[in-house]
Amino acid sequence: MTDSPTWSTITRLHAWLDAESPRPPEHETLLRLLKLSEEVGEVAQAVIGATGQNPRKGTTHSWADVESELCDVIITAMVALRTLTPKAEEVFTAHLARVAERSTQG
Repeated sequence: MTDSPTWSTITRLHAWLDAESPRPPEHETLLRLLKLSEEVGEVAQAVIGATGQNPRKGTTHSWADVESELCDVIITAMVALRTLTPKAEEVFTAHLARVAERSTQG
């Protein structure tokens, strides 16, 4: 188990979802990946609501709502990654390091 409080929480959420799911693991994996699309759509809805883009509805969300929805995307992605591999923290940390290195070279 990880020492990171964030990844410990993700591991607990993953275990809870597994315990509550009546579906076969392969179906659950696919649904957790698809859940990301739903969450990203909620970010878009919140941005549209925060900017008042829809004149019929007006301003329906705040930027705090957008922040919250972005957090949901991150959590959902972390749980999905943990669903794919028990080494999710290591996979993510290594990938983040590669992206950071690539991004700061220039």
